[in-house]
Amino acid sequence: MTTELETDYLIVGSGAVGMAFADTLLTDSDADMLLVDRNHKPGGHWNQAYPFVTLHQPSAFYGVSSLELSKGRIDTMGLNKGLNELATGAEVSAYFDEVMRSRFLPSGRVAYHPMCDYLGEGEFVSRLTGERFRVRARKKTVDATWLNTTVPLTHTPNFSVAPDVRFLPPNRLPEIDSPPAGFVVIGGGKTGIDTCLWLLEHGVDPDRIQWIVSRDAWLLNRRNTQPTPEFFHDAIGSQAAQYEAIAAATSVDDLFGRLEEARYFLRIDTDVRPTMFHGATISEAELAEMRRIRNVVRMGRVSALEADRIVLNGGVLPTTPQHVHVDCSASAIRNLAMKPVFQGSLITPQTVRPYQPVFSAAFIAHVEATRDDEATKNRLCGVVPLPNHDTDYLRFTAASLRNQQAWSQDPELRQWLHDNRLDGFSRIVAAVTPGETDKLAILGRLRGSLRPAAENLRRLLAELGDTAKHGDAA
Repeated sequence: MTTELETDYLIVGSGAVGMAFADTLLTDSDADMLLVDRNHKPGGHWNQAYPFVTLHQPSAFYGVSSLELSKGRIDTMGLNKGLNELATGAEVSAYFDEVMRSRFLPSGRVAYHPMCDYLGEGEFVSRLTGERFRVRARKKTVDATWLNTTVPLTHTPNFSVAPDVRFLPPNRLPEIDSPPAGFVVIGGGKTGIDTCLWLLEHGVDPDRIQWIVSRDAWLLNRRNTQPTPEFFHDAIGSQAAQYEAIAAATSVDDLFGRLEEARYFLRIDTDVRPTMFHGATISEAELAEMRRIRNVVRMGRVSALEADRIVLNGGVLPTTPQHVHVDCSASAIRNLAMKPVFQGSLITPQTVRPYQPVFSAAFIAHVEATRDDEATKNRLCGVVPLPNHDTDYLRFTAASLRNQQAWSQDPELRQWLHDNRLDGFSRIVAAVTPGETDKLAILGRLRGSLRPAAENLRRLLAELGDTAKHGDAA
Protein backbone atom coordinates (compact mmCIF):
# COMPACT_ATOMS: atom_id res chain seq x y z
CA MET A 1 0.00 0.00 0.00
CA THR A 2 1.24 3.49 -0.88
CA THR A 3 0.41 6.59 1.16
CA GLU A 4 -0.53 9.56 -1.02
CA LEU A 5 0.81 12.99 -0.02
CA GLU A 6 0.55 16.48 -1.45
CA THR A 7 2.71 19.58 -1.10
CA ASP A 8 3.79 22.68 -3.01
CA TYR A 9 7.50 21.80 -3.16
CA LEU A 10 9.01 18.35 -2.81
CA ILE A 11 12.64 18.86 -1.72
CA VAL A 12 14.84 15.80 -2.11
CA GLY A 13 17.72 16.04 0.35
CA SER A 14 17.95 17.84 3.69
CA GLY A 15 21.66 18.55 3.51
CA ALA A 16 23.06 22.07 3.55
CA VAL A 17 21.72 22.86 0.06
CA GLY A 18 18.20 21.54 0.70
CA MET A 19 18.01 23.26 4.09
CA ALA A 20 19.21 26.62 2.71
CA PHE A 21 16.69 26.42 -0.14
CA ALA A 22 13.80 25.50 2.17
CA ASP A 23 14.69 28.22 4.67
CA THR A 24 14.55 31.00 2.08
CA LEU A 25 11.35 29.62 0.55
CA LEU A 26 9.82 29.62 4.04
CA THR A 27 10.70 33.33 4.38
CA ASP A 28 9.95 34.55 0.87
CA SER A 29 6.72 32.68 0.11
CA ASP A 30 3.68 31.12 1.73
CA ALA A 31 4.37 27.73 0.14
CA ASP A 32 4.47 24.48 2.05
CA MET A 33 7.12 21.87 1.41
CA LEU A 34 8.08 18.29 2.11
CA LEU A 35 11.71 17.26 2.68
CA VAL A 36 12.76 13.66 2.21
CA ASP A 37 16.22 12.40 3.15
CA ARG A 38 18.03 9.10 3.68
CA ASN A 39 19.77 10.27 6.88
CA HIS A 40 18.28 10.14 10.37
CA LYS A 41 18.60 13.90 10.85
CA PRO A 42 19.22 16.95 8.64
CA GLY A 43 22.68 18.05 7.57
CA GLY A 44 23.46 15.59 4.78
CA HIS A 45 27.13 14.57 4.66
CA TRP A 46 27.78 16.24 8.04
CA ASN A 47 26.16 13.15 9.57
CA GLN A 48 29.16 11.08 8.40
CA ALA A 49 31.93 13.68 8.74
CA TYR A 50 35.20 12.76 10.45
CA PRO A 51 35.29 13.97 14.06
CA PHE A 52 38.03 16.58 13.60
CA VAL A 53 36.51 18.23 10.54
CA THR A 54 35.75 21.95 10.59
CA LEU A 55 34.44 24.37 8.03
CA HIS A 56 37.33 25.68 5.96
CA GLN A 57 35.74 29.10 5.50
CA PRO A 58 34.30 31.31 8.25
CA SER A 59 31.09 30.11 9.91
CA ALA A 60 29.44 33.40 8.92
CA PHE A 61 29.31 32.15 5.32
CA TYR A 62 27.52 28.91 6.14
CA GLY A 63 24.11 27.54 7.08
CA VAL A 64 20.67 28.98 6.33
CA SER A 65 19.84 32.65 5.87
CA SER A 66 17.56 33.01 8.88
CA LEU A 67 19.85 31.72 11.64
CA GLU A 68 23.43 32.72 12.38
CA LEU A 69 25.89 29.85 12.73
CA SER A 70 28.85 31.95 13.81
CA LYS A 71 29.16 33.08 17.43
CA GLY A 72 31.00 36.18 16.25
CA ARG A 73 34.33 35.13 17.70
CA ILE A 74 37.90 35.46 16.51
CA ASP A 75 39.99 32.37 17.23
CA THR A 76 42.69 33.08 19.80
CA MET A 77 44.48 29.73 19.61
CA GLY A 78 45.50 27.13 17.06
CA LEU A 79 46.22 27.28 13.37
CA ASN A 80 43.27 29.58 12.67
CA LYS A 81 44.41 32.12 15.28
CA GLY A 82 43.44 35.69 14.48
CA LEU A 83 40.71 34.71 12.02
CA ASN A 84 36.94 34.25 12.29
CA GLU A 85 35.94 30.98 13.91
CA LEU A 86 35.41 27.76 11.96
CA ALA A 87 32.49 25.64 13.17
CA THR A 88 33.25 22.01 13.93
CA GLY A 89 31.36 19.20 12.28
CA ALA A 90 29.47 18.54 15.50
CA GLU A 91 28.45 22.21 15.71
CA VAL A 92 27.24 22.21 12.10
CA SER A 93 25.24 19.02 12.61
CA ALA A 94 23.60 20.39 15.78
CA TYR A 95 22.88 23.67 13.97
CA PHE A 96 20.92 22.03 11.15
CA ASP A 97 19.00 19.93 13.68
CA GLU A 98 18.08 23.12 15.52
CA VAL A 99 16.91 24.78 12.28
CA MET A 100 14.64 21.83 11.60
CA ARG A 101 13.25 21.60 15.15
CA SER A 102 12.96 25.28 16.05
CA ARG A 103 12.04 26.84 12.69
CA PHE A 104 10.93 24.41 10.01
CA LEU A 105 8.62 22.03 11.86
CA PRO A 106 6.95 24.62 14.15
CA SER A 107 6.03 26.66 11.05
CA GLY A 108 3.42 24.05 10.13
CA ARG A 109 4.50 24.39 6.51
CA VAL A 110 7.30 21.83 6.48
CA ALA A 111 6.87 18.06 6.51
CA TYR A 112 10.04 16.06 7.14
CA HIS A 113 10.63 12.41 6.24
CA PRO A 114 14.09 11.22 7.37
CA MET A 115 15.42 7.68 6.92
CA CYS A 116 13.79 7.40 3.50
CA ASP A 117 15.12 6.51 0.07
CA TYR A 118 13.83 8.62 -2.79
CA LEU A 119 12.89 6.43 -5.75
CA GLY A 120 12.08 9.15 -8.27
CA GLU A 121 8.82 10.40 -9.76
CA GLY A 122 7.65 11.62 -6.36
CA GLU A 123 7.97 8.22 -4.66
CA PHE A 124 10.00 7.31 -1.59
CA VAL A 125 10.20 4.45 0.87
CA SER A 126 11.02 4.31 4.58
CA ARG A 127 14.27 2.53 5.41
CA LEU A 128 12.85 1.47 8.78
CA THR A 129 9.29 0.33 8.03
CA GLY A 130 9.24 -0.23 4.29
CA GLU A 131 6.21 2.06 4.01
CA ARG A 132 5.92 3.64 0.58
CA PHE A 133 4.83 7.18 -0.19
CA ARG A 134 3.86 9.05 -3.33
CA VAL A 135 3.99 12.86 -3.33
CA ARG A 136 2.16 15.14 -5.73
CA ALA A 137 4.13 18.38 -5.92
CA ARG A 138 1.65 21.10 -6.82
CA LYS A 139 4.46 23.40 -7.89
CA LYS A 140 7.90 21.84 -8.23
CA THR A 141 10.36 19.16 -7.21
CA VAL A 142 13.74 20.37 -5.96
CA ASP A 143 16.68 17.99 -6.45
CA ALA A 144 19.05 19.08 -3.68
CA THR A 145 21.21 15.97 -4.19
CA TRP A 146 22.62 16.90 -7.61
CA LEU A 147 26.07 17.92 -6.33
CA ASN A 148 26.43 14.42 -4.82
CA THR A 149 28.75 15.21 -1.92
CA THR A 150 30.87 12.27 -0.77
CA VAL A 151 32.78 11.74 2.47
CA PRO A 152 35.55 9.29 3.44
CA LEU A 153 33.35 7.17 5.72
CA THR A 154 30.98 6.16 2.91
CA HIS A 155 33.51 6.33 0.07
CA THR A 156 34.53 3.23 -1.87
CA PRO A 157 38.19 3.63 -2.88
CA ASN A 158 39.15 3.37 -6.54
CA PHE A 159 41.93 0.92 -5.73
CA SER A 160 42.21 -2.59 -4.31
CA VAL A 161 43.08 -3.14 -0.66
CA ALA A 162 44.57 -6.44 0.53
CA PRO A 163 42.93 -7.97 3.63
CA ASP A 164 45.99 -7.59 5.86
CA VAL A 165 46.50 -3.89 5.12
CA ARG A 166 45.70 -1.57 8.02
CA PHE A 167 43.36 0.72 6.11
CA LEU A 168 40.85 3.17 7.55
CA PRO A 169 38.99 6.42 6.91
CA PRO A 170 40.01 9.50 8.92
CA ASN A 171 36.88 8.98 11.07
CA ARG A 172 38.65 6.10 12.82
CA LEU A 173 41.96 7.81 13.57
CA PRO A 174 40.87 8.78 17.12
CA GLU A 175 40.33 5.05 17.81
CA ILE A 176 44.04 4.19 17.47
CA ASP A 177 45.28 2.82 20.80
CA SER A 178 48.96 2.07 20.05
CA PRO A 179 51.59 3.79 17.89
CA PRO A 180 51.81 2.39 14.35
CA ALA A 181 55.06 2.18 12.38
CA GLY A 182 53.96 5.25 10.47
CA PHE A 183 51.06 6.93 8.72
CA VAL A 184 50.36 6.90 4.98
CA VAL A 185 47.84 9.60 4.04
CA ILE A 186 46.31 8.97 0.61
CA GLY A 187 44.83 12.07 -1.03
CA GLY A 188 46.03 15.60 -1.74
CA GLY A 189 42.76 17.48 -1.17
CA LYS A 190 41.25 19.17 1.88
CA THR A 191 40.61 15.88 3.71
CA GLY A 192 44.24 14.86 3.24
CA ILE A 193 45.40 18.25 4.51
CA ASP A 194 43.02 18.07 7.49
CA THR A 195 44.33 14.60 8.36
CA CYS A 196 47.97 15.62 8.14
CA LEU A 197 47.29 18.68 10.30
CA TRP A 198 45.45 16.56 12.88
CA LEU A 199 48.37 14.14 13.11
CA LEU A 200 50.87 16.97 13.48
CA GLU A 201 48.68 18.70 16.07
CA HIS A 202 48.70 15.50 18.12
CA GLY A 203 52.47 15.28 18.16
CA VAL A 204 53.20 12.86 15.33
CA ASP A 205 56.71 13.38 13.98
CA PRO A 206 56.32 14.78 10.43
CA ASP A 207 58.92 12.26 9.25
CA ARG A 208 56.53 9.46 10.23
CA ILE A 209 53.91 10.81 7.81
CA GLN A 210 54.02 9.79 4.17
CA TRP A 211 51.64 11.89 2.09
CA ILE A 212 50.57 10.54 -1.30
CA VAL A 213 49.53 13.41 -3.56
CA SER A 214 48.36 12.58 -7.07
CA ARG A 215 47.84 16.28 -7.91
CA ASP A 216 49.03 19.37 -6.08
CA ALA A 217 46.36 22.00 -5.47
CA TRP A 218 46.11 25.75 -5.54
CA LEU A 219 44.64 26.86 -2.22
CA LEU A 220 42.82 30.02 -1.20
CA ASN A 221 44.32 32.22 1.50
CA ARG A 222 41.74 32.03 4.31
CA ARG A 223 42.63 35.50 5.55
CA ASN A 224 41.07 36.88 2.37
CA THR A 225 37.72 35.17 3.04
CA GLN A 226 36.91 36.98 6.30
CA PRO A 227 33.49 38.73 6.00
CA THR A 228 33.78 41.10 8.97
CA PRO A 229 34.73 44.82 8.93
CA GLU A 230 38.14 44.43 10.57
CA PHE A 231 39.27 42.34 7.58
CA PHE A 232 38.04 44.76 4.91
CA HIS A 233 41.53 45.42 3.56
CA ASP A 234 42.26 41.70 3.30
CA ALA A 235 38.91 40.56 1.89
CA ILE A 236 38.02 43.39 -0.48
CA GLY A 237 41.67 44.14 -1.16
CA SER A 238 42.21 40.56 -2.31
CA GLN A 239 39.21 40.83 -4.65
CA ALA A 240 40.70 43.97 -6.17
CA ALA A 241 44.09 42.25 -6.48
CA GLN A 242 42.42 39.24 -8.08
CA TYR A 243 40.77 41.24 -10.85
CA GLU A 244 43.87 43.37 -11.35
CA ALA A 245 45.86 40.16 -11.86
CA ILE A 246 43.33 38.88 -14.37
CA ALA A 247 43.33 42.19 -16.24
CA ALA A 248 47.13 42.33 -16.47
CA ALA A 249 47.89 38.65 -17.18
CA THR A 250 49.65 37.95 -20.47
CA SER A 251 48.95 34.20 -20.34
CA VAL A 252 47.27 31.58 -18.18
CA ASP A 253 50.57 30.73 -16.51
CA ASP A 254 51.28 34.41 -15.92
CA LEU A 255 47.84 34.78 -14.32
CA PHE A 256 48.53 32.10 -11.70
CA GLY A 257 51.90 33.66 -10.99
CA ARG A 258 50.28 37.03 -10.40
CA LEU A 259 47.56 35.55 -8.19
CA GLU A 260 50.19 33.81 -6.09
CA GLU A 261 52.28 36.96 -5.83
CA ALA A 262 49.18 38.79 -4.56
CA ARG A 263 48.69 36.02 -1.94
CA TYR A 264 45.28 35.27 -3.39
CA PHE A 265 46.47 31.73 -4.16
CA LEU A 266 48.80 29.68 -1.99
CA ARG A 267 50.55 26.38 -2.63
CA ILE A 268 52.24 24.04 -0.21
CA ASP A 269 55.31 23.27 -2.32
CA THR A 270 56.55 26.30 -4.23
CA ASP A 271 58.66 24.04 -6.48
CA VAL A 272 55.63 22.16 -7.82
CA ARG A 273 53.14 23.81 -10.18
CA PRO A 274 49.61 22.80 -9.03
CA THR A 275 47.20 21.37 -11.58
CA MET A 276 44.20 20.98 -9.25
CA PHE A 277 41.87 23.56 -7.77
CA HIS A 278 38.85 22.68 -5.63
CA GLY A 279 38.46 25.98 -3.80
CA ALA A 280 39.84 24.78 -0.45
CA THR A 281 41.18 27.41 1.94
CA ILE A 282 44.19 27.31 4.19
CA SER A 283 45.66 29.66 6.78
CA GLU A 284 49.26 30.80 6.66
CA ALA A 285 49.89 28.89 9.91
CA GLU A 286 48.46 25.69 8.42
CA LEU A 287 50.60 26.19 5.34
CA ALA A 288 53.73 26.35 7.49
CA GLU A 289 52.71 23.15 9.29
CA MET A 290 52.10 21.26 6.05
CA ARG A 291 55.57 22.22 4.82
CA ARG A 292 57.05 20.26 7.73
CA ILE A 293 56.03 17.05 5.97
CA ARG A 294 58.95 16.17 3.72
CA ASN A 295 57.92 12.69 2.58
CA VAL A 296 55.48 13.72 -0.16
CA VAL A 297 54.97 11.16 -2.90
CA ARG A 298 54.02 12.33 -6.38
CA MET A 299 53.78 9.12 -8.40
CA GLY A 300 50.19 9.35 -9.60
CA ARG A 301 47.16 7.63 -8.15
CA VAL A 302 47.18 4.53 -5.97
CA SER A 303 46.05 1.41 -7.83
CA ALA A 304 46.60 -1.19 -5.10
CA LEU A 305 47.46 -1.44 -1.42
CA GLU A 306 49.25 -4.69 -0.66
CA ALA A 307 50.75 -6.01 2.56
CA ASP A 308 54.29 -4.91 1.75
CA ARG A 309 53.90 -2.35 -1.05
CA ILE A 310 51.80 0.44 -2.46
CA VAL A 311 51.28 0.28 -6.21
CA LEU A 312 50.82 3.63 -7.95
CA ASN A 313 50.45 4.65 -11.58
CA GLY A 314 54.04 5.85 -11.57
CA GLY A 315 55.83 3.28 -9.42
CA VAL A 316 55.86 1.22 -6.25
CA LEU A 317 56.46 2.17 -2.60
CA PRO A 318 57.32 -0.14 0.29
CA THR A 319 54.98 -0.39 3.27
CA THR A 320 54.22 -2.78 6.12
CA PRO A 321 51.14 -4.19 7.89
CA GLN A 322 52.21 -2.08 10.87
CA HIS A 323 51.62 1.18 8.95
CA VAL A 324 48.23 2.90 9.10
CA HIS A 325 46.93 3.83 5.65
CA VAL A 326 44.34 6.63 5.78
CA ASP A 327 41.91 6.95 2.88
CA CYS A 328 41.45 10.64 2.04
CA SER A 329 40.85 10.04 -1.66
CA ALA A 330 37.11 10.77 -1.69
CA SER A 331 36.19 13.73 -3.87
CA ALA A 332 33.92 16.14 -1.99
CA ILE A 333 31.77 16.76 -5.08
CA ARG A 334 31.42 13.88 -7.51
CA ASN A 335 28.99 15.42 -9.96
CA LEU A 336 30.65 18.17 -12.01
CA ALA A 337 27.96 18.10 -14.71
CA MET A 338 25.78 21.17 -15.20
CA LYS A 339 22.18 21.63 -16.27
CA PRO A 340 19.74 24.56 -16.19
CA VAL A 341 18.64 25.32 -12.65
CA PHE A 342 15.00 25.75 -13.70
CA GLN A 343 13.46 23.17 -16.03
CA GLY A 344 9.67 23.14 -15.94
CA SER A 345 8.56 21.44 -12.74
CA LEU A 346 12.14 20.63 -11.67
CA ILE A 347 14.60 22.88 -9.81
CA THR A 348 18.21 21.68 -9.58
CA PRO A 349 20.20 23.91 -7.19
CA GLN A 350 23.81 24.40 -8.27
CA THR A 351 26.45 27.01 -7.53
CA VAL A 352 25.70 30.49 -8.85
CA ARG A 353 28.64 32.03 -6.99
CA PRO A 354 32.07 30.41 -6.54
CA TYR A 355 32.79 28.57 -3.28
CA GLN A 356 29.29 29.14 -1.87
CA PRO A 357 26.77 26.33 -2.49
CA VAL A 358 24.54 27.28 0.47
CA PHE A 359 24.37 30.94 -0.55
CA SER A 360 23.59 29.72 -4.07
CA ALA A 361 20.70 27.55 -2.85
CA ALA A 362 19.24 30.44 -0.86
CA PHE A 363 19.58 32.79 -3.84
CA ILE A 364 17.91 30.30 -6.19
CA ALA A 365 15.01 29.90 -3.75
CA HIS A 366 14.59 33.67 -3.59
CA VAL A 367 14.51 33.90 -7.37
CA GLU A 368 11.96 31.09 -7.50
CA ALA A 369 9.74 32.90 -5.00
CA THR A 370 9.97 36.34 -6.62
CA ARG A 371 10.21 35.77 -10.38
CA ASP A 372 7.74 34.13 -12.76
CA ASP A 373 9.46 33.73 -16.13
CA GLU A 374 11.70 30.67 -16.40
CA ALA A 375 14.08 32.31 -18.88
CA THR A 376 14.58 35.21 -16.47
CA LYS A 377 15.17 32.83 -13.59
CA ASN A 378 17.83 30.91 -15.51
CA ARG A 379 19.47 34.15 -16.65
CA LEU A 380 19.76 35.29 -13.03
CA CYS A 381 20.90 31.85 -11.89
CA GLY A 382 23.56 31.02 -14.43
CA VAL A 383 25.45 27.94 -13.25
CA VAL A 384 29.01 28.59 -12.11
CA PRO A 385 30.96 25.42 -12.97
CA LEU A 386 32.56 23.59 -10.05
CA PRO A 387 36.35 23.59 -10.29
CA ASN A 388 38.53 20.53 -10.67
CA HIS A 389 41.53 21.47 -12.79
CA ASP A 390 43.47 24.67 -12.14
CA THR A 391 42.19 26.33 -15.33
CA ASP A 392 38.60 25.86 -14.16
CA TYR A 393 39.29 28.95 -12.05
CA LEU A 394 39.04 31.03 -15.24
CA ARG A 395 35.81 29.38 -16.30
CA PHE A 396 33.92 29.89 -13.07
CA THR A 397 35.27 33.42 -12.67
CA ALA A 398 33.84 34.31 -16.08
CA ALA A 399 30.48 32.78 -15.16
CA SER A 400 30.49 34.53 -11.80
CA LEU A 401 31.15 37.91 -13.41
CA ARG A 402 28.17 37.41 -15.72
CA ASN A 403 25.94 36.66 -12.74
CA GLN A 404 27.23 39.60 -10.73
CA GLN A 405 26.57 41.92 -13.65
CA ALA A 406 22.98 40.66 -13.97
CA TRP A 407 22.36 40.99 -10.23
CA SER A 408 23.81 44.50 -10.06
CA GLN A 409 21.21 45.72 -12.56
CA ASP A 410 18.29 44.52 -10.42
CA PRO A 411 17.52 46.85 -7.45
CA GLU A 412 15.48 44.21 -5.61
CA LEU A 413 18.30 41.65 -5.85
CA ARG A 414 20.87 44.22 -4.77
CA GLN A 415 18.82 44.83 -1.62
CA TRP A 416 18.38 41.11 -0.97
CA LEU A 417 22.13 40.57 -1.26
CA HIS A 418 22.77 43.42 1.16
CA ASP A 419 20.34 42.00 3.70
CA ASN A 420 21.25 38.31 3.41
CA ARG A 421 23.85 37.14 5.91
CA LEU A 422 25.20 34.44 3.55
CA ASP A 423 26.32 37.06 1.03
CA GLY A 424 29.24 37.98 3.23
CA PHE A 425 30.75 41.08 1.69
CA SER A 426 27.89 43.35 0.52
CA ARG A 427 27.28 44.71 3.99
CA ILE A 428 30.88 45.64 4.78
CA VAL A 429 31.17 47.34 1.38
CA ALA A 430 27.93 49.29 1.90
CA ALA A 431 29.15 50.41 5.35
CA VAL A 432 32.15 52.33 3.96
CA THR A 433 31.81 56.04 4.76
CA PRO A 434 33.01 59.03 2.68
CA GLY A 435 35.80 59.68 5.16
CA GLU A 436 37.36 56.21 4.83
CA THR A 437 39.64 57.12 1.97
CA ASP A 438 41.76 53.97 2.23
CA LYS A 439 38.71 51.73 1.82
CA LEU A 440 37.31 53.91 -0.97
CA ALA A 441 40.63 53.53 -2.78
CA ILE A 442 40.32 49.73 -2.61
CA LEU A 443 36.76 49.89 -3.91
CA GLY A 444 37.98 52.15 -6.72
CA ARG A 445 40.62 49.59 -7.65
CA LEU A 446 38.02 46.84 -7.59
CA ARG A 447 35.49 48.65 -9.77
CA GLY A 448 38.17 49.90 -12.14
CA SER A 449 39.55 46.43 -12.77
CA LEU A 450 36.27 44.55 -13.37
CA ARG A 451 35.78 45.41 -17.03
CA PRO A 452 39.45 44.99 -18.04
CA ALA A 453 39.45 41.66 -16.20
CA ALA A 454 36.31 40.47 -17.99
CA GLU A 455 37.78 41.49 -21.35
CA ASN A 456 41.08 39.74 -20.69
CA LEU A 457 39.25 36.64 -19.48
CA ARG A 458 37.82 36.29 -22.98
CA ARG A 459 41.33 36.22 -24.41
CA LEU A 460 42.66 33.82 -21.77
CA LEU A 461 39.70 31.47 -22.24
CA ALA A 462 40.33 31.54 -25.97
CA GLU A 463 43.88 30.44 -25.17
CA LEU A 464 42.30 27.44 -23.48
CA GLY A 465 40.04 26.81 -26.46
CA ASP A 466 36.88 28.01 -24.71
CA THR A 467 35.94 30.81 -27.09
CA ALA A 468 32.50 29.55 -28.05
CA LYS A 469 31.36 28.69 -24.56
CA HIS A 470 32.90 31.48 -22.51
CA GLY A 471 33.44 34.30 -24.96
CA ASP A 472 30.85 36.51 -23.26
CA ALA A 473 32.60 36.93 -19.92
CA ALA A 474 31.99 40.66 -19.77
